[in-house]
Formats: sequence, structure tokens, C-alpha cells
Amino acid sequence: MTCHAGFVYSDEFTTYRFRDDHPFNQLRVVMTKELLEAAGALSEKDMIAPRLATEEELSLAHSKKYIEAVKKAGQGLLTEDEGMEYGIGTEDTPIFKGMHKASQLLVGSTLSAIDAVMEGKVKHALNLGGGLHHGFERKASGFCIYNDGAVGIKYLREKYNVKVLYVDTDAHHGDGVQWAFYDDPNVCTFSIHETGRYLFPGTGNVNERGLKEGYGYSFNIPIDAFTEDESFLSVYESAFREIVDFFKPDVIVTQNGADAHHFDPLTHLCSTMKIYEAIPKLAHELAHEYCEGKWIALGGGGYDIWRVVPRAWAQIWKVMNDQTPFQGSLPVEWVQKWQKEAPVNLMETWHDPPDAFKPIPRREEITEKNKKVLAKALQLIHNQKKFNSM
Repeated sequence: MTCHAGFVYSDEFTTYRFRDDHPFNQLRVVMTKELLEAAGALSEKDMIAPRLATEEELSLAHSKKYIEAVKKAGQGLLTEDEGMEYGIGTEDTPIFKGMHKASQLLVGSTLSAIDAVMEGKVKHALNLGGGLHHGFERKASGFCIYNDGAVGIKYLREKYNVKVLYVDTDAHHGDGVQWAFYDDPNVCTFSIHETGRYLFPGTGNVNERGLKEGYGYSFNIPIDAFTEDESFLSVYESAFREIVDFFKPDVIVTQNGADAHHFDPLTHLCSTMKIYEAIPKLAHELAHEYCEGKWIALGGGGYDIWRVVPRAWAQIWKVMNDQTPFQGSLPVEWVQKWQKEAPVNLMETWHDPPDAFKPIPRREEITEKNKKVLAKALQLIHNQKKFNSM
């Protein structure tokens, strides 16, 4: 399957930066782009220049008062009390100069990706600057100021009148996007994530099903801490195939956080690079089967920017173009350049070594727990199918 895909990028993505020591670091997008270029997989003809989202577009998913608060914060004019009301100025989401414009660009980059796909310029589009799935209508949360996924899906609904399936494989629950469409039967959200018993934001239970007309269109699979590749992929593939067949979307939007890897410092899952080949391959396949190829992929979490994120995100682009993931060694020149800046030894191959981490003593118990959660989710899908056919 040969596809023409578009890569949304700007050097200005790095202006979205809280502090030098903050775990959210958009340098990872620069590193991924340069890795793809060094591997000969990305050229100027593939690039899509992003634009700034307008305030009217931001208001599709955010209140005007909140937008004004973000603008004031970036100008140093927001009081501490006002900031707390809007989740701005917290340890997770501190204030930085120009934060409104930097956030506008990330949202606009997702809108640029959407238009490129929906106008038929490309089959698929990748915006690694996006995927800020924790932002709420009136509040910043979890490193996310504006929620580009929520704005983008509202934009898809209003401008193109399409049914949207949102698939979130970040280790953290995609709460902001879920709640934005909790009562909308034309947007189906599916999040597979580490259970909220141990991890922010603490939501994403199987019984979060939607409200009113949107009941039955929200799906969550909270997997156990220390879940490994085989269990993760079994749950992901089984649920994704059932959900896409139930909902039959016109377009698929995926959020591709790379923080389920065992190196990630903020989560407790134990995956390897194996899942980052399989996740986009299935999305690609199902987009062609159900949506004539319409697929917009976003970035997301990922806090080991040196050893994990560039390798994981580069695979999305490779799969988008020809479905064959990268194999073997990373480009030597890329490794040598970034090793000079990295505080850890970089990986030199696309895959992780087989002995990357010690065996998990509870592996069978964890796998069994995940199977039970999956069974509950699949039963809910089947029940909804029956209800809809009545």
C-alpha cells in the first residue's frame, strides 16, 4: 500500500516550553524530524507548514474567559489566584512568556493536518507537535494549555460534518478529549492507558461510557502497571477492531503518546519499541478499511526524549508511507550529533535489546487482569451494537 502523507512541522514548536527542567520538552519533535531526514525518509516535499489557530477556532473547545486568561498569563498580567482558577501557574503547567501564541501554533498545526487530509491533499497527516489531550474547556491540566485534539475534532464536525473515531494510546488517560465529546454520538473515543489507580489523571475507568445521546460512545481500557508488549498489543488490537467496526467512522484521529515505554520516567508500563511499530500499523490498516485512508496522527506524552520518543514517533511516519517499520541501526550521524547533548547513552538500533529490563514477576497476573478488563470492554461494545440495531 503506497500512500502520500504529510508531515506538519515548524521550528517554532519548541516555543511551547515551560522550564528548562520541565519533563515536557518539544526538542523531541526536532529530534524526530532530524532522525527521519537522516534515515532518508523525510524531505521538503512531505512538509506541511502549520498556521496559528484563530481565537474563534480555540473557542470550539475552550471558553473565551479561559483564552483571555492564557493571553494575560503569557504577558505576565495574570494574578496567582486567577491562575489557580484556570490551572495555570501550577507545578505541572507553569506560566511562560508568550504561552498563548505557542499554544495557538500547536492547535493550528493540528488544524493544518486535518485540512490537508480532508481536502484530499494527502491521505494521512502526522503532527507530532500536537496531542495535548489533558486540556479542558476552562482549565489547563497535565502540561496541556489548549487541547488541540478536542479543537480539531470539533473543527472536523463543524467544517466537514464527519463521524470521528479518536484513539489514544498514551500511558495517561485521554481525559480532556473524552469529556469534550462525552454527550456526542458522532465522536467515539477510545483510550488504552495505565490504570488511574497509580497514575495521573486518575480517570479512564471501563464504566465511563458517555452521557445522554453520547452514551455508549466512550471506551476505556485501563491496563495494569508493568504491562508488557504482548498484553498491551492484544488488548489494543482486539478493542480497536471491535470499536471501529461498531462505530464505522469517516476519519480516524490518533494520539500517539510514547510514554508506555519502560524507560519513561513518569509511568509504570513496561513496553518496548515493539508496540510503536504495531500501534500505527493497525491504525493505518483500519483507516484504509473504514475511512478511505483518512487518518490524522498526533504526538502526545513521552518523557524520555533521548532514547524513546524519536524512535517511536519516526515509526509512525514510516508506517504512514509504506507500512514497513524501520529495522537495524539508527543513522550514525544522528546518534553522534545528539549524543553530545544527551545525559544518557543513546540507543543505536531501532529495536530495544531483548534483555532491556528484568522479567516482571507478576507477568501472568497482570496479563490475566488485562484480559478481564478487555472482556468487560468488549461486552459493552457488543451490548451497544445490539442496542443500536433495535
